[in-house]
Amino acid sequence: MRAKITELDIELIKQYKAGDDRGFEKLVNKHKNKIFTSIFLLVKDREISDDIFQDTFIKILGKINKDEYNDEGKFLPWALRIAHNLCMDYFRKTQKEGIVSNDNPEYDIMEHLPLKDENREFEIIEEESQIDVTKYIDLLPEEQKEVIILRNYYDYSFKEIADMTGTNLNTALGRMRYALINLRKMMKKDGIV
Repeated sequence: MRAKITELDIELIKQYKAGDDRGFEKLVNKHKNKIFTSIFLLVKDREISDDIFQDTFIKILGKINKDEYNDEGKFLPWALRIAHNLCMDYFRKTQKEGIVSNDNPEYDIMEHLPLKDENREFEIIEEESQIDVTKYIDLLPEEQKEVIILRNYYDYSFKEIADMTGTNLNTALGRMRYALINLRKMMKKDGIV
């Protein structure tokens, strides 16, 4: 399945480079949801996410036009890495400007995840548990939060996470390990089992 996805990406890039802009348009449409969501999960602001998303595809377009993309068949991890770097640039810029928080209290990722179809009592318990976990995930360092979200909510492999974040496999695994240790500590401290 992944081989077919990869081949299609390569074909769309070739189509664009041959002068057919529809190739790039199809590539954007194919991957826009995953890329936008990964940006939004980090930034937690719709307008800023829109800006970073647009900047991501402008940068991708520029790199393809300069022949800085090679056909290794890893377009999505490459694009996600560009998006991630632009998010980090945004955070660095806002820290320099003295903006302290990028949290949007009105957004809760757990509202967008499907709940198990059980009885109402179970749903209430599940909702409360998810709210607690989200609160603790938001307290993690950015690198650990990112790995938790990409692994648990988007089901990326640790290899894919390493590619997206520009680290090696051991670093991605280590960040997950420390994230879980930190989550357990915080929850234990608050008496949550």
